[in-house]
Amino acid sequence: MAGQLLQDRPAEGVLRLTISNPGKRNALDHPILDGIAAALDDADARCVILTGADGMFSSGYDIGDIPEDAFAEEAEKLVAHPFTAAIAALERCDAATLAALSGHTIGGGLELALACDLRLAADGISLGMPPAKLGLVYSHTGLLRFIDAIGVPRTRELFLLGRNVDAPTALAWGLVNDVVAPAGLEEASLEWAAELVANAPLSIAGNKRVIRELLRAHSHLDADVERRLMELRRESFASKDLREGVRAFGEKRRARWQGR
Repeated sequence: MAGQLLQDRPAEGVLRLTISNPGKRNALDHPILDGIAAALDDADARCVILTGADGMFSSGYDIGDIPEDAFAEEAEKLVAHPFTAAIAALERCDAATLAALSGHTIGGGLELALACDLRLAADGISLGMPPAKLGLVYSHTGLLRFIDAIGVPRTRELFLLGRNVDAPTALAWGLVNDVVAPAGLEEASLEWAAELVANAPLSIAGNKRVIRELLRAHSHLDADVERRLMELRRESFASKDLREGVRAFGEKRRARWQGR
């Protein structure tokens, strides 16, 4: 069963988008990701809150149930288009964006949150990036987003060890802006949204653009290097190790890596 992106207007000038895919721990599938891109492109709001339903933010890409014979193509199709489109929509949105992390925030779910301007986390949640546990080479654009937020040493720790971190650690690293009691997350997110809505929209949109362009200039890569990095990622999608890693992750066992 496909997931849903729920929408509501909890306050004037505020659009709230809620990821709902309860059978899969709010995994990001095509309908959810397409819904985020469409909602942001059409958003008539001064602040957008992105959150998750049922005590979970998101467990990341919905690749666990892709058939073996179509895995490489379908997994890359999900990540290369709708996920990228959702991230791009968050980045170009003129309105302030706020991720309210109501539960565990893993993999692509964490990058989605990091693409928002601000992040509030409920105390008690875990945040993590499991590519090393799955056999996945992460995108260079995604890794750059983490380097910008938490620096090279913490990005290496997050991606190479593949451990989850708790909310206070995420706050100390700069992954989130504040940690609040779980029962107070919704109220805190609406308070932050009200403050954002009260600020000058031209200033928010303009400052967001300046930051975006500065980061883009800072991240410029030689075209040949960028193509090779993208090829590394495509190769990982076609690898036996990624399929084994996904199976092992779902079965909660140690993966048997082959290095191919």
